[in-house]
Formats: sequence, C-alpha cells, structure tokens
Amino acid sequence: MLHTYNLQPRRPSWGIRAEARKAESTGHAIVIAPPPREVAISLNQSAGRPAVPIVEPGEKVSTGQPVARATAPGSADIHASISGLVVAVEERLVFSAHHSMETAIVIRGDGTDEDFTPHPVANDPMSMTPAEIRQTIAGAGIVGLGGAMFPTAEKLSCGARIHALILNGVECEPYISCDEVLLRYRAARVLRGAQILMRAAGTQRCIVAVETDMPEARVAVHEALETLNDDRIDVSQVTAKYPSGGERQVLELITGRQVPSGGLPQDIGYLCQNVGTAAAVADFFATGRPLISRIVTVTGQGVSRPVNIEARIGTPIAELIAMAGGYRGTPAKLIAGGPMMGIALPDDGIPISKANNCIIAAAPGELMETAAEHQPELPCIRCSECLQACPAGLQPQELLVACRQQDRQALESLGLPDCLECGCCDYVCPSAIPLTARFSLAKIGFRQAQLEERRALHARQRFEAREARLQQQAVQREHELQEQSAGVVSDSQIDAVMARVARDKNADTEKP
Repeated sequence: MLHTYNLQPRRPSWGIRAEARKAESTGHAIVIAPPPREVAISLNQSAGRPAVPIVEPGEKVSTGQPVARATAPGSADIHASISGLVVAVEERLVFSAHHSMETAIVIRGDGTDEDFTPHPVANDPMSMTPAEIRQTIAGAGIVGLGGAMFPTAEKLSCGARIHALILNGVECEPYISCDEVLLRYRAARVLRGAQILMRAAGTQRCIVAVETDMPEARVAVHEALETLNDDRIDVSQVTAKYPSGGERQVLELITGRQVPSGGLPQDIGYLCQNVGTAAAVADFFATGRPLISRIVTVTGQGVSRPVNIEARIGTPIAELIAMAGGYRGTPAKLIAGGPMMGIALPDDGIPISKANNCIIAAAPGELMETAAEHQPELPCIRCSECLQACPAGLQPQELLVACRQQDRQALESLGLPDCLECGCCDYVCPSAIPLTARFSLAKIGFRQAQLEERRALHARQRFEAREARLQQQAVQREHELQEQSAGVVSDSQIDAVMARVARDKNADTEKP
C-alpha cells in the first residue's frame, strides 16, 4: 500500500480559532535556568505507577544520578536534576489534576552541579540495534514531553509496523510556545532526535508537523534539513486552529486516516512523538545526561517579562516567575498549562514536573473570554455549536443529557471515552454550560464502574474455579473409595491416598 502525506493539510472544520497570545514569550531566546537551591522531584513523572525511590535521606547525589526506578509498564526511571544532599523523601503538594500530595525526593543543592558518571551511550546510535536504542532511552527516563508523559521506550516498542514517525510541533493552545522556540533555536537537535527515533521504530519516514503561524520555526527546520540532507524527513504545515495539535487530530490532518475509537496511532501504523521528546533523545545520546530538565513557557499579563525557560525538574514555580521578571501586580489566577486544558494552581511553591510545558500568571479579566465559569449557566438551546466545534466528532449536547440522567449505556454509545476534554464545547457554548467539567466527571464515574465490573468478574471467576476444583476432588475421592472397597489395597496405595487427602485438605483451607 502506498502511503501519502499531506504537507499542507486542509483547514479543519472542527475546533476554534482563539487569540494565540504567544508573541510576548517568543520574543526572546530560550533562557537556561541555573540549578535551583532545592528541588522536589515527584515520583509520579510518568503515565504509569510512581517510581520507587532508591536513595535515602542523608545520601549525596550527583546531577543525572538515578534516584528512583520504574516499577511497572507505563512507569519511568527518575534522575537527580541537581547535585547535592537528599534531605527528605516525603509527601509534597505537586502538580496534578487534583493537587494531590505525592511522595517526592527533596534534594538540597551543593552549588557544584557535579555530573553523575554519564550513561555509556554510543557515539553513533545508528550503529546500535533498535532494541539497544530503546533500552538506552528507557535508562534515560525519557517520557513524552507533550504532556502525557508516556515512556518513550515503551511507545517505540509497540510491535506494530510503523509507516511513518510524526513529530508533533503543532502547539495549538494559546500562550504555550515552548515547542515553537525549541524549533526556532534547536531545530538540528530535533531532527537528530527524529533520526534516532526512526531507527528505534524501524521506519524510514518522518513528518515534522509545525503550525502555519510559526514562520521562524518553519524556516529554521527547513534550514536544518538542508544541512542534514536526509530526504526521509519532510515538514507539514498544519493550520493554527485549536486543537489541531492533538495526537489524533494532527495524524488525521497529515495522513487522512483516523485512529479507531479506543485505539492508538500504532494501530494504523503511525507513531507520534513530541518535538521536545525528540530533542531530549538527541541530547541524551550526545551528552549522556538523562531527562532532568525541560523548556517551560512562563507568560501571561501577570508577569513582567514572558519568556521560555529551560528549567530543572523539581524547580519551584516561584523561581521561574522570578526569572520572568517577577509578578506584575497580583495575578488573578496561576495556571499550569494553557487556558483551555490547563489546571489552576493553589500557589507558586509547587515544583514543575516533566509534564509542565507552561505557567500562566493571568491578570484580572485576562482569561474571561475563554472561561464559561465567569458567566451564569443557562439552559441548552440545542444550537449545535458544540457539535461543530468538537474535534472528536461527538455530540456534546446529547452527552450532556446522558450525563444528567447518569445513563452509562448512552454515554458509551455516544463515545464519551473519546472525549479529549479540550474545552472547545465550553468555548462556543452560548449558554455557558461547563460541558468539559461534566464530561470529565462522567468519565471518572465511567472508569470506576468499569473497574468495579472487572473486580466482580474476577471474583466470580475465582469462585467458579474453586467450586470446580472442589467438585473434581470429591469425584476423585469417591473413585478412590470405590477402588478400595473392590479389593485389597497395597500399603503404597494407602500412603498415596492419605497424602492426596492431606493436600486436598490444605488446598480447601487456602483463601480463594
């Protein structure tokens, strides 16, 4: 089958066109933050279970030293982002959807930033096998820097035939510009990372997706491509319309194919990675330093000098605000992420994680035009504006009815699990109904119900297996008694029967 790619995709009919508000933060080069005085590195730095700490308070660590190990699929290794002394492994308030208390490793810096012995990476990763590359990337603790934090090595190990690697640089949400400045100033690193990821995934094709309103970034990528002279890599210009940067959306625009409901891009032969992830891979193979920092956009009318900062993981947000010139007045809201899908923060003492791509210090009234919460909620007028805006092709007005009726069957048939929680329906709703919040809560209830069903099914299966085992034992005992009554039984047979009876008795007393 011949696979074709649209290097200038059509303007999508879905989504919204919101004011970008990125010029302020893109007017400066990337600022590299010095190592902070102290970091608090959450053990929850991946999509799976939290990592397990392998250091204790009082232990000295070096920059890049492993401090926690992955525990299960979806989990990733964690490394010290500064050198210094581990002063605590304790519960800290960290960035999450519910501002939960999670275990974090607290390191007080010694000011030396002494590097741990670099990982023994090959000078030329192209001489390594794909499996070796994946294993090396796993050891670096690299996860998706687009926000999902899924371990990159696991994503590369999907086992499916990959037609093309899609490097996603489409930063469609307002304010966020970390990927744009990365492409502007470090395009060569991104492309080097693309080559390594292509080898690891076993594909000979890569499409770098950028927005149409990123002219400087697009020129930088084209210039880097000319220098690299790799005709396997192309650039696709995607319309700057939110949420065209979503994994499924950018894939549909470039390839013309849709990821099936409940599926992944790998299911149709494509692999999507964030451009920041590609740069992290390239940096690791070039320096041996694992993923201990990321670029964060610090912006909003509430800071004096919006800027993009490369900061160490675990740095308190307050230090990034200070590097952006400090607060301008008293901000009305502090948001981690963009205005559409971001999360309001209780204070600036929370440390950044591998998922933090943006911090917005919003001045009073700055975000009102994109927040339905500032208007009174009115009844749905069935205008279908939300249907037209939904990038997943859902029917939000019907989902709202099913949510109110708590009709799980209807929610499933209407495709609730496919909801991106992108906020487009909230943005266009003239009745100011908080649809995204309703759908998010419904999805939580949906997942809990599914979990309870799985638990009940597992318990029933265990019960049925025990009943079948007891029945089989009873039949076997009856058969042995019949044999004993039919003739003389030898001592060895009696011993065997007694041993079997003892084993059955022990099995019956075990907890099923």
